[in-house]
Amino acid sequence: MTVDALPTREQALELVHEWIANENLRKHCYAVEAAMRAYARHYGESEERYGLTGLMHDFDWERHPDAERHPMLGVEHLRSLGWPQDIGRAILGHATYSGVPRDTRMAQVLFACDELCGFLVACALVVPSRSLLDVEVASVRKKLKSTGFARNVNRDDIVNGAAELGVDLDTHIAFVLEAMRGIRTELGL
Repeated sequence: MTVDALPTREQALELVHEWIANENLRKHCYAVEAAMRAYARHYGESEERYGLTGLMHDFDWERHPDAERHPMLGVEHLRSLGWPQDIGRAILGHATYSGVPRDTRMAQVLFACDELCGFLVACALVVPSRSLLDVEVASVRKKLKSTGFARNVNRDDIVNGAAELGVDLDTHIAFVLEAMRGIRTELGL
């Protein structure tokens, strides 16, 4: 691949499957990809570019599960393969501790969607049907206030992500929820 050429989704999936054994982490990457693609359509941006960014944002987490290495070493690997600089920069920016500013809309969308996707999965898993179709924005907002629920999800990142995008939080939740419902079968929800 030439430098900054856009890889195919198939190439990205090969990396995801090579680097991620945990099916739930793979599904998280698919969920973020779906949300990113929906926002790309909404903003009239490249759906492929946004989608690949979402798909790859945590591909190195199993190999580098700490703030010293993730996502920095993953992005180094992508750069060695010739992945576009803007995708790498957005992936770096999704980790608040990386010091890389989210100075593009794509980077802001990734940050806004990452933690929310994980939280929406947790919300779906506690409804009787275990389906995203039965998750409601009001119940998501209520669960956001419960520190004991999905305690590994950073609520500040969810709130700040929507704010950085300039989107009302309820609107953002509904938008991402709808995007994830589009791949609910793939997510098992």
